[in-house]
Amino acid sequence: MSASENEPREERKKKKEKKKIKKEEKLSVTAKEKEENEAQKPEVNSSECVLLRGIFKVGKKSHDVLLTSTTLTWTPIMPESPIGEVCSLRPGVLMLRDVFAAKVKRRRAAGQPSGGPVLGIALFYCKRRGRRLVEETLHLHNASSEHAHTWYNTLKKLLTGFSSRPRCVKVFINPSSHKKEAVYIYREHVAPLFKMADVRTDITVTEMRGHALSVMKELKLDEFDGVVCVGGDGSVAELCHALVLRAQLDAGSPESPVRAPLPLGIIPAGSTDVVSCSVHGVRDPVTAAMHIILGHLQQVDMCSFFSLGQLLRFGFSAMFGFGGRSLARAEKKRWMPSSRRREYALVKTLARLRADDCQLSFRASDTNNTPSEQLDEEQDQDQNGDLEGAESWTTVQGLYLSISIMAIPCLSPHAPRGLAPNTRLANGSAELIAVGDTSRSEFIKHLKRYSTSSGQFNSSFVETHAVSAVRLCPRKMIGCSEEESEDDSKMTAIIQPEAASVFPWNIDGELVEIPNEVLIRVHPGLITLYGEEVHEAESNVSCSCI
Repeated sequence: MSASENEPREERKKKKEKKKIKKEEKLSVTAKEKEENEAQKPEVNSSECVLLRGIFKVGKKSHDVLLTSTTLTWTPIMPESPIGEVCSLRPGVLMLRDVFAAKVKRRRAAGQPSGGPVLGIALFYCKRRGRRLVEETLHLHNASSEHAHTWYNTLKKLLTGFSSRPRCVKVFINPSSHKKEAVYIYREHVAPLFKMADVRTDITVTEMRGHALSVMKELKLDEFDGVVCVGGDGSVAELCHALVLRAQLDAGSPESPVRAPLPLGIIPAGSTDVVSCSVHGVRDPVTAAMHIILGHLQQVDMCSFFSLGQLLRFGFSAMFGFGGRSLARAEKKRWMPSSRRREYALVKTLARLRADDCQLSFRASDTNNTPSEQLDEEQDQDQNGDLEGAESWTTVQGLYLSISIMAIPCLSPHAPRGLAPNTRLANGSAELIAVGDTSRSEFIKHLKRYSTSSGQFNSSFVETHAVSAVRLCPRKMIGCSEEESEDDSKMTAIIQPEAASVFPWNIDGELVEIPNEVLIRVHPGLITLYGEEVHEAESNVSCSCI
């Protein structure tokens, strides 16, 4: 055989060897991919047992579905290709804490109210998108009626095991709040979610201010797991005050506040919704309803307001000076749309800007103690007498344009980081913000900084303190009377006697006129709200008035 014939044979042998090597390499790669796919599958906690396992279609593909007491996992079932390759698809995982409803899916003809062949299971769960919580649905298709009902009954049993989730709530709707949309908001956005989650409701549509308070005094609290308010900050303040007051009456403790017995859920339907934004981060009724349904609980500090030893109310925030006068002017223009009314009052108050001579006393908070320890210490002080202890108080006197006391950050679309960004929902203290006398231009700069990220307190005339109690004693009002100040043609300067002066306060967005000094005390974790701790609110509002 010639040398020229041997060369092709050697080449053919080499090609066969190369093909063999490539095949071995492919098999080894396939084995590695299988191992990686196995590693990517979510591992069930060894302490949990698998409750159910079955085959369902998710989308157009069959999946191996695994249910434990905390998670639902679905892994695609993919046959191997003829060459041994495996398609690597990530398995899906759904935490049961995010699931709020499970339903059996059926095929029904048009107009058929019930019945129909079983299609599978639908799981309704909550998904986070930015600061919002939205409803999503996972469809598990299986035509076996027995199989579907077994899974449905097990899922329902697991979902009812979340003790913080309410089963029956008392709902108060304020039909007059903001644009009078509260009833529509509840009916269109909240009621369907409550029905889907099997949350029973007892609804009261309030008819006047104080209606919710009178109902709460007589309500059988043991029949409900929570209270829901559909309205603005005024409605929220009334219900929070009612819950704490009811707790005091039931405990027979008129001296010291008692924690509210039921959590409060807030469906925002007002103009600013400061309290709702502070626990949701966004003015969205669906997000608020999701927090209620899933039982997301957050303890929140509150303040008590006393004058001459008499309890005025419980609340979250108070503004004296500029904030009180702005609200007083806005209340006189209730016929205006809310946004125009606020801008009018703001501009008018800035035009008549003046400082108040005040004696301000405050007691710094003890940040080393937990809220529970602070509440116990506070109750001991109530039992042993007044909270005086002169050595623990700091007293200053001077001219102030604005004084604010806020137990929560007071987030809103107008102030995304809050009016009091240095405090938290449950840190056992309030933030005291005292704005001293300064020029109008400097004060406007201070106000404008609230709509930005930071820097609103970077001025020499602004002081901030973390406090547990504040006593404010206005000395006298010098300037125009409120009646004359509304008329641009009258600018008569007067000095009102101190005894005759009535000072407007903005307490949780409600106008409260108080003629005497006010004592404000912080009570840690006095109420529980449905929501969570958030540090910044969604901002989509810009004010063009300054």
